[in-house]
Formats: sequence, structure tokens, C-alpha cells
Amino acid sequence: MNRFYKHTRHLGAAALGLALAAGVAQAAEPSACKTVRFGVLSWTDLIATTAVASTLLDRLGYQAEQTTAAQQIIMGGLRDNRLDAFIGYWRPSSDAIIGPFIAKGDAVLSPGPNLADAQMTLAVPSYAAAQGLKTFADLARFKDKLGGRIYGIDPGTHINATIKQLIAEDRFGLKGFTLVEATEAAEMAAVRRAVQRKEFVAFIAWKPHPMNIQMDLTYLTGSENSLGPEEGKATVWSVTRKGYAEQCPNVAKLLNNIHYSAAQESEMMQQLLDKVPADKVAAQFLAKHGDTVKGWLEGVTAYGGGTPNTALAGNP
Repeated sequence: MNRFYKHTRHLGAAALGLALAAGVAQAAEPSACKTVRFGVLSWTDLIATTAVASTLLDRLGYQAEQTTAAQQIIMGGLRDNRLDAFIGYWRPSSDAIIGPFIAKGDAVLSPGPNLADAQMTLAVPSYAAAQGLKTFADLARFKDKLGGRIYGIDPGTHINATIKQLIAEDRFGLKGFTLVEATEAAEMAAVRRAVQRKEFVAFIAWKPHPMNIQMDLTYLTGSENSLGPEEGKATVWSVTRKGYAEQCPNVAKLLNNIHYSAAQESEMMQQLLDKVPADKVAAQFLAKHGDTVKGWLEGVTAYGGGTPNTALAGNP
């Protein structure tokens, strides 16, 4: 695992003017709650959203710690009390991996999604769609132009496993195709090379992501719910370890309050792809979206039960 720490306290003069309503101050949490241990996938959206949560927690007097690993390892960390939270549970694409941990009580799902307008399915450049590659059933007809390849994301993800199963079962005539598993960065690099050369390429695409701004893409239809209902419509949820909300209710309250739009996440993701450090991206988001953050902090206190009256907006 690649373990790294983010301590991004910004005590500048600008403040959000956040005053909590009387009566919401909570009793001080145990000292074990001061360190909040996040599991993170190497996906740009999760790097961005975890950086925002980590920065905000640091400014509230907590200490956020991040561990980058595969989903199975992250969920095992929650089960074994080595991690506290994971805020990147894509549903339904990760149901097969994360669902069993929740069903067994080893992890707890947040009351609602932190992102409600996501999507994940197969896509092609729009010039390929203009030539007839518009549906899952069309993939077989363009197998030669596609080189018999479909580009996937990180090994071990459920959507990769689903596509492998579609190939093995010859769904949509996909027998003989190869799924190329790679990191997000490697997948996007391969897609961009193909687009620059005006070559056909089929790949797992998702929203939010700057790819939808950078390239003219067409999401394939006719998936017959194989990658989820409504052509891969998705939501993203937070998951915490068993008993965490009871032990550390203030942090759990904050994590439950945080909600994004796909447009907000795409904005941060573009900055990360432009090589802006994650902590700076988070600071800029907090400074720009003060009203949004004010809503997130409803019912939340600083560590130890105090009012979060420091300059939470910080300096980007």
C-alpha cells in the first residue's frame, strides 16, 4: 500500500462566517477519533473528493490519513478496523465487491449518496458513433476496427469482471474480444492516442470526469442493464467501518453531509489532470463553494466539541 498523509491546515484571514445553531455542540469524541483513516482508489474523482474531506477535517482539528489500495483491500481494512471510511462506493458497479461487506455488517452504508448524477458504461469517440458504432450490439460489427479490444479500468473492479463475463458468454457477440485492464491514467492515455489518430476505440467511460469535456464521446446504448439500469446510471456513496458512526458521530455527520454534483467533481478532476496538487485543489474548492460547505457543516463541530470558528475557507 502507498500510505501518505495530508495535513492541510489553512489559517488565513478569510472565513466562511460559519456559526452553528445553539444546542448542536456535541460531546468531545474519544481521542481515537482524532485520526480519520480513509481508503482511496487511484481514481481522479476519489482523489479529489477525499482531498476535500481530508482538508476540511484537518481544519476542524482532526488529522486525515489516506491509504491507496484496491477496493477489496480497502473493504478488508474497514472490516479489520485498519481504516475508517471510504467515500467512493460506486453503485451498482461495485455492488459485488462492497455489497457483501455491508450485508455481513462489516461496513455501514451512508444514509444517502454523495453523488447522485453519475454514470459508468462503455463509450466510443463520436466519430465512431457517426459511422454506426452506437450500441453494445454494434461492437461485434466493428471488431476489426477496434482491434478486438475494450479498454477497462483498474484490475479487480467489478465492471471489469462484468465485461469479462459478457465476453465469456458471448453476449452482444463479444466472444474473441480482449479486455485491457489498466489504471485510469493508462486507460485515458490509450484513448487519447486513438482519438488523436481518429482510430476506433471502445472503453469504460464515466461521469464525472474531464474526458467528457476534453473529448467528443458517445455513450453506448442497448446494454440490456448488463452494466446497471438506465445505461449505467450510477450513484456514489460513503462507507464506514462497523460502529464508526457511534464512536465518532461528528466525523460521520460531516461525511453524511457532503454531497457533490458531477459538474463540481469534474472541475476538480480537471485541475488534478493539469497537475495541480490535490491539497491545493481542495483548498480552492472550499474557498469557491463557501455556501455549499456551510451546508456540509450543519450540526458539525470542531474536534473536541468546539465551534468551527477558524478560517475554514483558508487560502487557496
